[in-house]
Amino acid sequence: MEIITIIGARPQCIKAAMVSRAIINHNRSTGNTPIEEKILHTGQHYDENMNHVFFKQLNIPQPTWQLQCGQGSHAEMTAQMLVGIEKILLEHRPAQVLVYGDTNSTLAGALAASKLHIPVIHVEAGLRSFNKQMPEEINRILTDHLSGHLFCPTFAAVQNLQNEGLREGVFHVGDVMYDAAITFGRIAGSASSVLSALQLTPKQFYLCTAHRAENTDDPEPLTQIIRALGEIAHSECPVIWPLHPRTKKSLEKFRLHTLIAGLPALRLIDPVDYLDMVMLEKQAVAIFTDSGGVQKEAYFHRTPCITLRSETEWVETVAAGWNQLAGCRTEQIIRCLNNKPVQTDIPEYGDGNAAGKIVDILLKTSTDVQKKSADTL
Repeated sequence: MEIITIIGARPQCIKAAMVSRAIINHNRSTGNTPIEEKILHTGQHYDENMNHVFFKQLNIPQPTWQLQCGQGSHAEMTAQMLVGIEKILLEHRPAQVLVYGDTNSTLAGALAASKLHIPVIHVEAGLRSFNKQMPEEINRILTDHLSGHLFCPTFAAVQNLQNEGLREGVFHVGDVMYDAAITFGRIAGSASSVLSALQLTPKQFYLCTAHRAENTDDPEPLTQIIRALGEIAHSECPVIWPLHPRTKKSLEKFRLHTLIAGLPALRLIDPVDYLDMVMLEKQAVAIFTDSGGVQKEAYFHRTPCITLRSETEWVETVAAGWNQLAGCRTEQIIRCLNNKPVQTDIPEYGDGNAAGKIVDILLKTSTDVQKKSADTL
């Protein structure tokens, strides 16, 4: 069975690492039906520390195809991806196409495959923020309705799909990001030197990530976030902010470096590799983020999270008290940091073997399909 996996952004590299490992482990076992996986990278994220380094650190097979679709508007980027992906699918005709999450790469892969009648596998299906102003929400809804296999990280995601009439091919397997947190959380302790490089003391710094359009394409919310971080940061507990390429451009466009220059404890740094990010997440006092993936990673590492959005698709982390929704207003961000909700554990994200379950289900269902096809001949 040949699968083409389509990725293009940092979180997808991490998720793909776990499923690729599960495929490799499956293929190593004698007597198993082999799975041939080839990776197509759309180039959606083009920063060295945000894609290529991940392939090395996470031991993902190098992409067979590398597109260059990291520039332009959402429409331009998605259109470029559709053209490039379709050409490859037409030439190779895989048995299935596998996509992850909710990016433009996800939607482009699902659209191109479905129009060629190639079955689509969606890992991290069923998530909903219920905010259709977010491009990611549109991407994930459309991808779910184009997919034949829907692998859900939570029971809430399964319910969301059922509410939309999607019941066939839906599986609760747990979260492959939890698999990654367990695997690479152990490795980061010995492999990462980021704390010493940045002269940080464990549990004496904050971590921030911000990249979503609603927070970075308008100077007002970005200024509000910077002011909040400036009030929170101090010399003995700085805020470390690895800059996403989108955010870096916005800071330059809106000329906000003057504001940041007056906040020495707000430390802007280049994007870091995955193991360094894991170490920063584990050792931060708290995390400020608008990233869905970082919200989960914060919970997995039991680090309090302040989400710079008014809604989240990861509602379980909020219910468990480890995540608070602050939006982008300065006063609310600070208020959430000072709030101390009751924190509990949640079982929904699985047992750390979501990737293995995905591979097992794909093999079983593909065998069933082949058997039905043979029976009708």
